[in-house]
Amino acid sequence: MSAKKGLHLTLKIWRQKNSKTKGQFETYKISDVSTDSSFLEMLDILNENIINEGKEPIAFDHDCREGICGMCSLYINGRAHGPDTGITTCQLHMRMFKDGETIVIEPWRSAAFPVIKDLMVDRSAFDRVMAAGGFISVNTSGNTLDANAIPVPKEDADKAMDAAACIGCGACVATCKNGSAMLFVGAKVSQYALLPQGRVEAKRRVLNMVKAMDEEGFGNCSNTGACEVECPKGISLENIARMNREYMAAMVDNG
Repeated sequence: MSAKKGLHLTLKIWRQKNSKTKGQFETYKISDVSTDSSFLEMLDILNENIINEGKEPIAFDHDCREGICGMCSLYINGRAHGPDTGITTCQLHMRMFKDGETIVIEPWRSAAFPVIKDLMVDRSAFDRVMAAGGFISVNTSGNTLDANAIPVPKEDADKAMDAAACIGCGACVATCKNGSAMLFVGAKVSQYALLPQGRVEAKRRVLNMVKAMDEEGFGNCSNTGACEVECPKGISLENIARMNREYMAAMVDNG
């Protein structure tokens, strides 16, 4: 019985030294890639080949490789995280591609996510938006209450947990034609707004986060829905609507 043949691929990969220099696509050939390997494992093999040739390897972001950290931000053949759905790049397997195929690999494209090097982008704008949201007030004097001491309707709890599933990968921004971060910010607002523990600072939080989002240069939402389609965690557009309601209520109170 003959061994299973690997894939022979042509890779067009964006190379850029830093955010100040002009980048360009470079073409690489790679052979005998197992269909069972992940996309990042394929890039590891490519980098080994490049290093063996005495050249500089391709920089790309990764950490957990389990679909949890959101680091693996690659735009593959015109889609955030590649041709599969509901997954991050590290969960993308090479069986999704055909032998002889050309694969185009780019970094996230957004003014708010400047390129650090090659396929790595700076997503610290997300961190600054999160920091603008501040904290939640918890009474820790005396005997602290158990987490389940405050009744929360199951529907609200489920929606809060769904929103909290956002891993901040930035696929929503990279996919949106406007470079909007409203799905990300909507999820982060919702995960607190739906729970009583998050209501104390709710108005201040949404005002500060939306302001920070705008200051970072993210675009506005035009409701195309591409962000929800490409989100690896399936974050719902309902979170954008909830953020808008929270924002308008806070603006009225401040008015």
